[in-house]
Amino acid sequence: MPINVTVFGENIHERENPLVAEIYPIGMHGCIAAALNRDSELRANAVTQDQPEHGLTEQVLERTDVLTWWGHVGNGLVDDRIVERVHKRVLEGMGLIVLHSGHGSKIFKRLMGTGCDLTWRIADERERVWVCNPGHAIAQGIGATNFTIDREEMYGEPFGIPNPEEVVFLSWFQGGEVFRSGVTYRRGAGKIFYFRPGHETYPTYHHPIVQRVLTNAVHWARPEGRFPLGCAHVPVEQATERFVVDEVPAR
Repeated sequence: MPINVTVFGENIHERENPLVAEIYPIGMHGCIAAALNRDSELRANAVTQDQPEHGLTEQVLERTDVLTWWGHVGNGLVDDRIVERVHKRVLEGMGLIVLHSGHGSKIFKRLMGTGCDLTWRIADERERVWVCNPGHAIAQGIGATNFTIDREEMYGEPFGIPNPEEVVFLSWFQGGEVFRSGVTYRRGAGKIFYFRPGHETYPTYHHPIVQRVLTNAVHWARPEGRFPLGCAHVPVEQATERFVVDEVPAR
């Protein structure tokens, strides 16, 4: 069975900024979905924030194995009902890949329980992404200890996230800053991967190694099973085994 991926994008910069539209004529969401669909085991469909229910209807999320999320200027405009819906599905086992400025999205902050703040600078800087764990599934096929993105926005520490379960990638920038740029978590039955590269005015999602990382991350984040939410009450008469404690005779 293919892994069903829903690629969420704001589609705001692409409509309002000619430079972004030139770099991503089918949108960042379209570029990411197209890259994922080159893997025969994946079936990716893109949705955008301007669609009814942000494209994330109950039916769409029910059949989604992994959701990728790119957000920025529209982070605060996401409907809280949709955030609750996505949160529930992650706890049930749906994978979530949060990209770049999605660190400020309502869903990521809800799952992390922190503000997820960081330092940043847009200065056309080189980003060198170091592989901290070459044995991790998300790092496979890269074939090097690091890779370079020629022009990117700087994100720097401190990064206000909980201590990650795993740090897969660490970035260095020309200004000297470093950043935990690829980290993993589990929430409920769902696996979460945050991946830093992807500022809208740079062609980062056309980068072949970035595309490889995203493809690997989808495979890693696929559900291992489904956890039923809620606390079911089991009446005594439905207990499968009954134990009787012998009475202690009175002395």
